[in-house]
Amino acid sequence: MTNNFKGIILAGGRGTRLHPLTEVVSKQLLPVYDRPMIFYPIEVLVNAGIKDILIITNPEEKVIFQRLIGNGSQYGCKIDYNIQPKPEGIAQAFLIASEWLNGSPATLILGDNIFLKGNISNLLKNAIKENVGSTVFAYQVDNPNRYGVIELDNKGSIKSLEEKPENPKSDWAVTGLYVYDNNVVKHTKTLIPSKRNELEITSLNNIYINNDIMKVVFLPKDSYWLDAGTIDSLLDASNIVKSLKHSSGDIF
Repeated sequence: MTNNFKGIILAGGRGTRLHPLTEVVSKQLLPVYDRPMIFYPIEVLVNAGIKDILIITNPEEKVIFQRLIGNGSQYGCKIDYNIQPKPEGIAQAFLIASEWLNGSPATLILGDNIFLKGNISNLLKNAIKENVGSTVFAYQVDNPNRYGVIELDNKGSIKSLEEKPENPKSDWAVTGLYVYDNNVVKHTKTLIPSKRNELEITSLNNIYINNDIMKVVFLPKDSYWLDAGTIDSLLDASNIVKSLKHSSGDIF
């Protein structure tokens, strides 16, 4: 069931790869074709049946998100807001959200990750129903050394997860969509900051892998996963959305 799962959208960060566009506005508020980027992860969560959503953003931009999105009633959900004082890793989202979660299991989606086609919301809904510990969503890429990459055993289960490896053990990258049980806050509190002083999501995922309670969902070949954090990928995302809307009208 998804009704006890809560959804977190991490929309913090400084968007330095998108300067000067992000000098005065959050990257998650930039347009992807005909609507702001933040609308895409909201729709993925809502279509998967998640009704309680927390958007985590920068202190100076919280009021802008609230003005744009409101309380979520237009999406048929309830949206709350919290701030990330400074970017200290993706896993930090669970510490920021710990009181709001109040022991609930959670789905986390990165605000600059755009998922199109491939019935992503149905895949997420099924992953939530079947989740035991954690679930990640993997996408086949041409340049796996740029991502967190999973190593699979001969049964197709996750054997290991490595961040930006020099010699990738597969071409399956971990996307910015994750499902966790109600122990996620407890596990996050045990993490030690990395050399770049961040709480790494890979470190959190490895806890679940080491306990043999992580599953992987492989996104289908007809799907699109775009990390719209650069000028080129932002333009690519807009062009793909435009093409999908003009051809079929359905982008998910």
